[in-house]
Amino acid sequence: MLSNYLTVKESGEHEFVIERSRFIAHIARAETEQEAIDFIAQIKKQHASANHNCSAYVIGEHDHIQKANDDGEPSGTAGVPMLEVLKKRKLKDTVAVVTRYFGGIKLGAGGLIRAYGKSVSEGLNAIGVVERKLMQVVHTKIDYTLLGKVENELRASDYSIKEMNYLERVEILNYVPIDEVSHFNEWMTDLTNGQAVIENGECEYLEYFMNN
Repeated sequence: MLSNYLTVKESGEHEFVIERSRFIAHIARAETEQEAIDFIAQIKKQHASANHNCSAYVIGEHDHIQKANDDGEPSGTAGVPMLEVLKKRKLKDTVAVVTRYFGGIKLGAGGLIRAYGKSVSEGLNAIGVVERKLMQVVHTKIDYTLLGKVENELRASDYSIKEMNYLERVEILNYVPIDEVSHFNEWMTDLTNGQAVIENGECEYLEYFMNN
């Protein structure tokens, strides 16, 4: 699992017009190639009357699955520039479909390349990009006498509290960046004078919105 990576915030679409042609960017997450294929098929069905539904996707930890499709536009003028935008923005597990309703004015190869690239770029800006960071969920059990001190220190720190369970002892679950787990455990041990029981739990991704 990657310690962090960028992907689209959520599924969405964005439309703009160039020389009377409508370009509608549809963008979504896809963690497998089949999810990307299904999304493309869904958009093609939704916009069956469009002149073109061009697509591109990049999938996998090391971007090992990359595809681009011009869907009838001149070769290299649609899918490839769309894919290049995804790669330039360093996105993973992302699929884009740009629907074009032809407005009667030909744009030429250069114009098409710019239009399809701009459509994906503006679509990403409108929908948003997030950074997903891999976190270790650390379980800390302490006596109630330590709760006030520990909770205050945690809330003043960068370690987010996932939940707190009030059982025989208080159990606090924290999100800790993978590369800071040892430091967190040492810090918590010092903070509680060695009275805490600390266990590492599952790993989860947290998402942080990226400003454009």
